[in-house]
Amino acid sequence: MTRTVRGARILITGAASGMGRLYAERAVREGARAVVLWDKDADALDRLATDLRAIVIADRDEAPWGAPLRSPSSAAGRPVTSVHPYLVDVGELGAIAQNAQAVRKEVGTIDVLINNAGIVRGKYFWEHDNGDDTRPTMQVNALAPMYITREFLPGMIESLREARIVNIASAAGTVANPRMSVYAASKWAVIGWSDSLRLELKQQGFGHVKVTTVAPSYISTGMFEGARGPLMTPVMDPAYVVERVWRAMLAGRPMLMLPWTVGLAKAMKGVLPTRAWDAVADRVFGVYTTMDGFTGRS
Repeated sequence: MTRTVRGARILITGAASGMGRLYAERAVREGARAVVLWDKDADALDRLATDLRAIVIADRDEAPWGAPLRSPSSAAGRPVTSVHPYLVDVGELGAIAQNAQAVRKEVGTIDVLINNAGIVRGKYFWEHDNGDDTRPTMQVNALAPMYITREFLPGMIESLREARIVNIASAAGTVANPRMSVYAASKWAVIGWSDSLRLELKQQGFGHVKVTTVAPSYISTGMFEGARGPLMTPVMDPAYVVERVWRAMLAGRPMLMLPWTVGLAKAMKGVLPTRAWDAVADRVFGVYTTMDGFTGRS
Protein backbone atom coordinates (compact mmCIF):
# COMPACT_ATOMS: atom_id res chain seq x y z
CA MET A 1 0.00 0.00 0.00
CA THR A 2 2.87 2.35 -0.71
CA ARG A 3 1.55 3.72 -4.02
CA THR A 4 -2.16 3.01 -4.30
CA VAL A 5 -5.23 1.74 -2.44
CA ARG A 6 -6.16 -0.52 -5.35
CA GLY A 7 -8.03 -3.56 -4.06
CA ALA A 8 -8.45 -2.18 -0.53
CA ARG A 9 -11.63 -1.72 1.48
CA ILE A 10 -11.92 1.87 2.66
CA LEU A 11 -14.24 3.57 5.15
CA ILE A 12 -14.52 7.36 5.32
CA THR A 13 -16.49 9.27 7.93
CA GLY A 14 -17.93 12.67 7.12
CA ALA A 15 -17.75 11.49 3.53
CA ALA A 16 -20.55 13.45 1.90
CA SER A 17 -18.90 16.87 1.70
CA GLY A 18 -15.62 18.74 1.84
CA MET A 19 -12.49 16.68 2.16
CA GLY A 20 -14.44 13.51 2.86
CA ARG A 21 -15.89 13.64 -0.64
CA LEU A 22 -12.42 14.16 -2.12
CA TYR A 23 -11.04 11.16 -0.23
CA ALA A 24 -13.90 9.05 -1.56
CA GLU A 25 -13.33 10.17 -5.15
CA ARG A 26 -9.63 9.43 -4.81
CA ALA A 27 -10.32 5.94 -3.50
CA VAL A 28 -12.68 5.13 -6.37
CA ARG A 29 -10.31 6.45 -9.03
CA GLU A 30 -7.46 4.35 -7.61
CA GLY A 31 -9.55 1.20 -7.86
CA ALA A 32 -10.36 0.44 -4.25
CA ARG A 33 -12.31 -2.77 -3.86
CA ALA A 34 -14.99 -1.15 -1.71
CA VAL A 35 -15.59 2.43 -0.58
CA VAL A 36 -17.78 2.77 2.50
CA LEU A 37 -19.29 6.20 3.10
CA TRP A 38 -20.51 7.33 6.51
CA ASP A 39 -22.39 10.60 6.88
CA LYS A 40 -25.52 11.93 8.56
CA ASP A 41 -26.63 14.11 5.63
CA ALA A 42 -28.91 11.76 3.69
CA ASP A 43 -29.29 13.92 0.57
CA ALA A 44 -25.58 14.67 0.25
CA LEU A 45 -24.77 11.02 0.87
CA ASP A 46 -27.10 9.89 -1.91
CA ARG A 47 -25.62 12.42 -4.32
CA LEU A 48 -22.10 11.29 -3.52
CA ALA A 49 -22.92 7.61 -3.95
CA THR A 50 -24.54 8.35 -7.32
CA ASP A 51 -21.54 10.39 -8.47
CA LEU A 52 -19.04 7.76 -7.36
CA ARG A 53 -20.92 4.97 -9.11
CA ALA A 54 -20.91 7.09 -12.27
CA ILE A 55 -17.13 7.33 -12.00
CA VAL A 56 -16.92 3.55 -11.60
CA ILE A 57 -19.05 2.99 -14.70
CA ALA A 58 -17.06 5.52 -16.73
CA ASP A 59 -13.77 3.90 -15.72
CA ARG A 60 -15.15 0.45 -16.52
CA ASP A 61 -16.16 1.59 -20.00
CA GLU A 62 -12.68 2.97 -20.62
CA ALA A 63 -10.83 -0.08 -19.26
CA PRO A 64 -12.40 -3.42 -18.24
CA TRP A 65 -12.74 -4.04 -14.51
CA GLY A 66 -11.57 -0.55 -13.68
CA ALA A 67 -7.98 -1.31 -14.68
CA PRO A 68 -5.80 1.54 -15.93
CA LEU A 69 -5.63 1.96 -19.68
CA ARG A 70 -3.18 -0.42 -21.37
CA SER A 71 -2.76 -2.37 -18.13
CA PRO A 72 -1.79 -6.04 -18.15
CA SER A 73 -4.57 -8.60 -18.36
CA SER A 74 -3.92 -9.70 -14.77
CA ALA A 75 -6.39 -7.02 -13.69
CA ALA A 76 -9.19 -8.70 -15.61
CA GLY A 77 -11.66 -10.75 -13.65
CA ARG A 78 -11.51 -8.58 -10.55
CA PRO A 79 -14.73 -6.80 -9.65
CA VAL A 80 -14.93 -3.03 -10.00
CA THR A 81 -15.17 -0.75 -7.01
CA SER A 82 -18.37 -1.10 -4.99
CA VAL A 83 -19.82 1.93 -3.19
CA HIS A 84 -21.62 1.52 0.14
CA PRO A 85 -23.36 4.57 1.65
CA TYR A 86 -24.45 4.41 5.30
CA LEU A 87 -26.53 7.05 7.06
CA VAL A 88 -24.65 7.36 10.36
CA ASP A 89 -24.48 9.98 13.10
CA VAL A 90 -21.02 9.31 14.51
CA GLY A 91 -21.96 11.27 17.62
CA GLU A 92 -24.05 8.27 18.71
CA LEU A 93 -22.24 5.22 20.05
CA GLY A 94 -25.16 2.92 19.26
CA ALA A 95 -25.25 4.05 15.64
CA ILE A 96 -21.52 3.41 15.32
CA ALA A 97 -21.76 -0.12 16.71
CA GLN A 98 -24.83 -1.04 14.64
CA ASN A 99 -23.43 0.25 11.36
CA ALA A 100 -19.97 -1.18 11.98
CA GLN A 101 -21.53 -4.61 12.32
CA ALA A 102 -23.45 -4.07 9.07
CA VAL A 103 -20.24 -3.00 7.28
CA ARG A 104 -18.39 -6.10 8.45
CA LYS A 105 -21.18 -8.29 7.12
CA GLU A 106 -21.50 -6.50 3.80
CA VAL A 107 -17.90 -5.60 3.03
CA GLY A 108 -15.66 -7.56 5.38
CA THR A 109 -12.52 -6.29 7.07
CA ILE A 110 -11.71 -2.63 6.51
CA ASP A 111 -8.17 -1.96 5.27
CA VAL A 112 -8.17 1.85 5.37
CA LEU A 113 -10.10 3.90 7.92
CA ILE A 114 -10.21 7.68 7.54
CA ASN A 115 -11.68 9.36 10.61
CA ASN A 116 -12.57 12.62 8.89
CA ALA A 117 -15.90 13.72 10.44
CA GLY A 118 -15.74 16.82 12.60
CA ILE A 119 -17.68 19.83 13.87
CA VAL A 120 -16.66 23.20 15.30
CA ARG A 121 -18.21 25.79 17.59
CA GLY A 122 -16.37 29.11 17.25
CA LYS A 123 -17.17 30.98 20.44
CA TYR A 124 -15.83 31.66 23.90
CA PHE A 125 -16.06 28.77 26.31
CA TRP A 126 -18.71 30.38 28.51
CA GLU A 127 -20.90 30.84 25.44
CA HIS A 128 -20.96 27.08 24.81
CA ASP A 129 -24.09 25.22 25.81
CA ASN A 130 -23.21 21.93 27.48
CA GLY A 131 -25.82 19.98 25.56
CA ASP A 132 -25.82 21.73 22.19
CA ASP A 133 -22.12 22.58 21.86
CA THR A 134 -19.63 20.95 24.24
CA ARG A 135 -21.09 17.45 24.31
CA PRO A 136 -21.52 16.97 20.53
CA THR A 137 -18.10 18.50 19.80
CA MET A 138 -16.36 16.03 22.08
CA GLN A 139 -18.51 13.13 20.87
CA VAL A 140 -17.95 13.71 17.16
CA ASN A 141 -14.37 14.97 17.21
CA ALA A 142 -12.77 13.00 20.03
CA LEU A 143 -14.85 9.98 21.00
CA ALA A 144 -16.14 8.91 17.58
CA PRO A 145 -12.67 8.22 16.11
CA MET A 146 -11.90 6.05 19.14
CA TYR A 147 -15.21 4.19 19.00
CA ILE A 148 -15.01 3.63 15.23
CA THR A 149 -11.39 2.52 15.30
CA ARG A 150 -12.15 0.11 18.12
CA GLU A 151 -14.81 -1.50 15.93
CA PHE A 152 -12.52 -2.15 12.97
CA LEU A 153 -9.03 -2.44 14.46
CA PRO A 154 -9.31 -6.08 15.60
CA GLY A 155 -10.06 -7.12 12.03
CA MET A 156 -7.12 -5.13 10.75
CA ILE A 157 -4.80 -6.79 13.24
CA GLU A 158 -6.03 -10.30 12.50
CA SER A 159 -6.00 -9.98 8.72
CA LEU A 160 -2.22 -9.36 8.56
CA ARG A 161 -2.82 -7.27 5.41
CA GLU A 162 -1.31 -3.82 5.18
CA ALA A 163 -3.78 -1.47 6.87
CA ARG A 164 -3.99 2.25 7.53
CA ILE A 165 -5.79 4.47 10.02
CA VAL A 166 -5.93 8.22 9.36
CA ASN A 167 -7.10 10.47 12.17
CA ILE A 168 -7.83 14.05 11.17
CA ALA A 169 -6.93 16.28 14.11
CA SER A 170 -6.07 19.97 13.80
CA ALA A 171 -3.38 22.55 14.40
CA ALA A 172 -5.75 23.63 17.18
CA GLY A 173 -4.68 20.43 18.94
CA THR A 174 -1.11 21.73 19.18
CA VAL A 175 -1.58 25.41 20.02
CA ALA A 176 -4.29 27.02 22.15
CA ASN A 177 -6.49 29.65 20.52
CA PRO A 178 -9.32 31.90 21.75
CA ARG A 179 -12.83 30.99 20.57
CA MET A 180 -11.71 27.40 20.00
CA SER A 181 -11.48 26.07 23.55
CA VAL A 182 -13.76 23.04 23.21
CA TYR A 183 -12.74 22.34 19.62
CA ALA A 184 -9.08 22.54 20.65
CA ALA A 185 -9.74 20.18 23.56
CA SER A 186 -11.30 17.63 21.21
CA LYS A 187 -8.37 17.79 18.80
CA TRP A 188 -5.75 17.60 21.56
CA ALA A 189 -7.49 14.42 22.62
CA VAL A 190 -7.32 13.02 19.09
CA ILE A 191 -3.59 13.71 18.80
CA GLY A 192 -2.77 12.13 22.15
CA TRP A 193 -4.88 9.05 21.49
CA SER A 194 -3.89 8.62 17.85
CA ASP A 195 -0.14 8.79 18.37
CA SER A 196 -0.37 6.55 21.43
CA LEU A 197 -2.28 4.00 19.35
CA ARG A 198 0.49 4.14 16.75
CA LEU A 199 3.07 3.31 19.41
CA GLU A 200 0.96 0.53 20.90
CA LEU A 201 0.60 -1.19 17.53
CA LYS A 202 4.32 -0.90 16.85
CA GLN A 203 5.26 -2.12 20.33
CA GLN A 204 3.02 -5.17 20.13
CA GLY A 205 4.28 -6.25 16.71
CA PHE A 206 1.30 -5.14 14.62
CA GLY A 207 3.40 -3.06 12.28
CA HIS A 208 1.20 -3.84 9.29
CA VAL A 209 -1.37 -1.44 10.78
CA LYS A 210 -0.01 2.09 10.53
CA VAL A 211 -1.57 5.21 12.03
CA THR A 212 -1.24 8.70 10.56
CA THR A 213 -2.25 11.70 12.64
CA VAL A 214 -3.03 14.84 10.64
CA ALA A 215 -2.90 18.34 12.14
CA PRO A 216 -3.80 20.93 9.49
CA SER A 217 -4.41 24.63 9.88
CA TYR A 218 -7.48 26.22 8.27
CA ILE A 219 -8.83 24.62 5.09
CA SER A 220 -11.31 26.31 2.74
CA THR A 221 -14.09 23.76 3.07
CA GLY A 222 -16.56 26.22 4.60
CA MET A 223 -16.24 24.69 8.05
CA PHE A 224 -14.12 27.64 9.19
CA GLU A 225 -15.72 30.30 7.02
CA GLY A 226 -14.64 33.75 8.14
CA ALA A 227 -11.50 32.60 9.94
CA ARG A 228 -8.15 33.79 8.62
CA GLY A 229 -4.78 32.09 8.67
CA PRO A 230 -1.94 33.33 10.92
CA LEU A 231 1.22 34.88 9.50
CA MET A 232 2.75 32.68 6.73
CA THR A 233 -0.15 30.24 7.14
CA PRO A 234 -2.63 30.68 4.29
CA VAL A 235 -6.04 29.03 4.30
CA MET A 236 -5.35 25.84 2.35
CA ASP A 237 -7.11 24.39 -0.67
CA PRO A 238 -8.87 21.08 0.16
CA ALA A 239 -7.46 19.28 -2.87
CA TYR A 240 -3.91 20.14 -1.79
CA VAL A 241 -4.53 18.85 1.73
CA VAL A 242 -6.12 15.63 0.49
CA GLU A 243 -3.13 14.99 -1.79
CA ARG A 244 -0.69 15.44 1.09
CA VAL A 245 -2.76 13.35 3.48
CA TRP A 246 -3.16 10.59 0.91
CA ARG A 247 0.58 10.35 0.31
CA ALA A 248 1.29 10.35 4.04
CA MET A 249 -1.32 7.63 4.59
CA LEU A 250 0.08 5.36 1.89
CA ALA A 251 3.59 5.79 3.25
CA GLY A 252 2.46 5.13 6.82
CA ARG A 253 3.83 8.47 7.98
CA PRO A 254 3.18 8.94 11.73
CA MET A 255 2.39 12.68 11.76
CA LEU A 256 1.50 15.29 9.16
CA MET A 257 1.30 18.97 10.07
CA LEU A 258 0.16 21.42 7.40
CA PRO A 259 1.52 23.86 6.50
CA TRP A 260 5.08 23.84 7.83
CA THR A 261 4.33 26.77 10.13
CA VAL A 262 2.16 24.51 12.29
CA GLY A 263 5.23 22.51 13.25
CA LEU A 264 7.19 25.72 13.79
CA ALA A 265 4.54 27.11 16.13
CA LYS A 266 4.44 23.84 18.07
CA ALA A 267 8.23 23.88 18.49
CA MET A 268 8.31 27.53 19.56
CA LYS A 269 5.54 26.98 22.07
CA GLY A 270 7.57 24.09 23.50
CA VAL A 271 10.72 26.13 24.12
CA LEU A 272 9.43 29.60 24.96
CA PRO A 273 8.04 30.59 28.38
CA THR A 274 4.25 30.89 28.27
CA ARG A 275 4.17 34.69 28.41
CA ALA A 276 6.81 34.99 25.71
CA TRP A 277 4.96 32.55 23.47
CA ASP A 278 1.68 34.39 24.04
CA ALA A 279 3.32 37.62 22.91
CA VAL A 280 4.82 36.02 19.79
CA ALA A 281 1.65 34.12 18.91
CA ASP A 282 -0.55 37.16 19.36
CA ARG A 283 1.53 40.12 18.16
CA VAL A 284 3.81 38.46 15.58
CA PHE A 285 1.91 35.52 14.10
CA GLY A 286 -1.60 36.79 14.85
CA VAL A 287 -2.76 33.35 15.99
CA TYR A 288 -5.01 34.57 18.76
CA THR A 289 -7.21 36.69 16.48
CA THR A 290 -7.69 34.23 13.61
CA MET A 291 -11.23 33.37 14.75
CA ASP A 292 -12.44 36.95 15.17
CA GLY A 293 -14.36 36.91 11.90
CA PHE A 294 -15.51 33.29 12.13
CA THR A 295 -19.01 32.57 10.84
CA GLY A 296 -18.82 28.88 9.92
CA ARG A 297 -21.08 27.19 7.41
CA SER A 298 -24.30 29.04 6.76
